Amino acid sequence: MLVPSEFARLAVVHGTVATVSDPHEIANVLGVEGIHYMIDNGRQVPFKFYFGAPSCVPATIFETAGATIDPRQIEKLFDETNILYLAEMMNWPGVLQDDAEVMEKIAIAKKHRKPIDGHAPGLHGDMAKTYAQAGISTDHECFTAAEAQDKLKYGMKILIREGSAAKNFDALHPLLHLHADQMMFCSDDKHPDNLVEGHINLLVKRALREGVDLFKILKAACINPVEHYKLDVGLLKVGDAADFIVVDDLTEFKVKQTYIAGELVAEDGKTLISKIENKVINNFNIQRKKPSDFAYFTDKTTLTVIEALEGQLVTNRLEFDVQPTIENIQSDLKRDLLKVVVVNRYKEAPAAVGFIKNFQLKEGAIASSVAHDSHNIIAVGVDDDAICKAVNLLVDVKGGICAVDSSRKKLLALPVAGLMSADDGYEVAQQYAAIDKMAKEMGSTLDSPFMTLSFMALLVIPTIKLSDLGLFNGEKFEFIT
Repeated sequence: MLVPSEFARLAVVHGTVATVSDPHEIANVLGVEGIHYMIDNGRQVPFKFYFGAPSCVPATIFETAGATIDPRQIEKLFDETNILYLAEMMNWPGVLQDDAEVMEKIAIAKKHRKPIDGHAPGLHGDMAKTYAQAGISTDHECFTAAEAQDKLKYGMKILIREGSAAKNFDALHPLLHLHADQMMFCSDDKHPDNLVEGHINLLVKRALREGVDLFKILKAACINPVEHYKLDVGLLKVGDAADFIVVDDLTEFKVKQTYIAGELVAEDGKTLISKIENKVINNFNIQRKKPSDFAYFTDKTTLTVIEALEGQLVTNRLEFDVQPTIENIQSDLKRDLLKVVVVNRYKEAPAAVGFIKNFQLKEGAIASSVAHDSHNIIAVGVDDDAICKAVNLLVDVKGGICAVDSSRKKLLALPVAGLMSADDGYEVAQQYAAIDKMAKEMGSTLDSPFMTLSFMALLVIPTIKLSDLGLFNGEKFEFIT
């Protein structure tokens, strides 16, 4: 939710000096123009951003995105810009099925000698082997140690992810004992209020508390990313750039100072990077909606429901009995079956409507234009009126997140591509925390309801999701009829 320059201001406080960043979110909205926006914005602050060429824009053909990036454009990105790698290959079925365009993108990266990032949730055995042997070198989607060990066996490096919604540290940190040479850390994704609390430094401290050797942890946190992606980041060697941190001790790792290229950029919990003026670009082309746009009719006796899971991006598919009716089916609060909708934000089109369990809202609705990966509007609520009210709040400001009930509304506008704020990162964090609190006051028991919501349209994560075109089976890669 922060532009690169604002992310940098917050991250340096926690000892982060560089990132390996996939700009496919903004690329799904604005294409190559969005990638250049990220690069240009990041260059205006003393921080080392290293961007990849998005491999899957759109992520699938089963949703509506704002742009497409083809092999020709990827070739041009590698030729003309400081793009260091091919970003996560989310189309793992395309890799396994030897899809021509997927393999062309991989071949371009190999020709330019760029690392290829992976995205292969749940792949084991021969499928993991085939995926790795295509040249894909990392994966950040493992949610069990057994899955990660399979991929390690085939030469992939495993990134331990601990974000605001997806939390895999507990399952994967034991692998650091024996596989530190093939491990890294990542957040993917972390909301701004969580970033104020800490970044990769938190994973370092947690691993230490779990009894992992200090230097194995530091290898994963500091050295492996630099060497794997060939980053121009100093490793405390003669002639290196002076990229380093000073900590109070080697147990708590409280960051006292952060230096980037010899410049002091954070000290004693305060950022020393000045705020810059951030340009706004967007792609948002729809009008306000009516409650009737979110009606749901069925002549079936069962209702297919998405089950959201705490701390995971994967979902379960559930079936519930319903009475056949010619009436619009509303949310069922007693069974916690809430209506969820995805609204195309690039052109006028009918909304996709489904049902979801585990959001536990007892009133109102929440909505977001951060809806991976195509970033249409996604909303969940107790009735059509509340859902419509939340969606229209975002239509009015061309993107953001919001919560509404009968007497209140809270909105965080995200005018940069409907994904990011151009404002001060600390202020954005406070606004987000207030909306998150309201969602929980409305009944949600999820640790991060907005982050969880944002992934309910991500079709490349099993088992069942909702795109703007309908309910989707993420295992068979087909719509559910």
